[in-house]
Amino acid sequence: MMDENKQINNTSQQLGEPTEVKQAMKSDSPAQINFNESGSEVTEQVAAQTNISGDTAVNSENSVAATEKTEVETAALAELTQQIESVKTQLEERSTQYMRIAADFENYRKRTSKEKEDLELQVKRNTILELLPIVDNFERARSHLKPQSDGEMTMHKSYQGVYKQLVDSLKRLGVSPMRPEGQEFDPNLHEAVMREPTDEHPEGTVLEELVRGYFLGDRVLRHAMVKVAAPKEDSPAASEDQSSSANS
Repeated sequence: MMDENKQINNTSQQLGEPTEVKQAMKSDSPAQINFNESGSEVTEQVAAQTNISGDTAVNSENSVAATEKTEVETAALAELTQQIESVKTQLEERSTQYMRIAADFENYRKRTSKEKEDLELQVKRNTILELLPIVDNFERARSHLKPQSDGEMTMHKSYQGVYKQLVDSLKRLGVSPMRPEGQEFDPNLHEAVMREPTDEHPEGTVLEELVRGYFLGDRVLRHAMVKVAAPKEDSPAASEDQSSSANS
């Protein structure tokens, strides 16, 4: 063993290396241990600083990403709000337009219904007016017919049956006759064709219905032709008596 150490020492001397280095290499000294421990601590500190720097960078990146995400969400929310407001405006416009169209349609429906009723009433009125002269002729014939024999009475009954059937048909259509006798003259209902002086009735009283008037519902179908009472004029003899008494 000694020979080996000597041989190593000789080799070291030949290479020019210090003896302390050789001994440190050969032995496991405390200096070597301290050196290794110091290196480990430095390595740990550097790693810790590296980790802190990495965490800081990650946090910074996360903060930037969060800020960008918030800005994107805010922009998207603003756009959605604008779209909602636009949809609300369009809905209000459509609702107003729908209400206007509904009102116009209701007015159109009422107008067309009224026009239809007026047209139907006008057609009915014109048709009935064509039949009224026939009714007048029936009434004139009835006033002149005076049956004497059984045959004439049979004909009279047949005539009365036809006349009643015609009058009932007119009633079903809403036709009703006027009864102006004894009433005050009304130009909206009557047409005065004669005036008769009299002191038995007030002036303007309908004395006689010459041509019968009719209603269609609550409207005048045909005006009644009537004779109206007028003030009675003094006779010429009475006027002469009054003038002679005044001269005397």
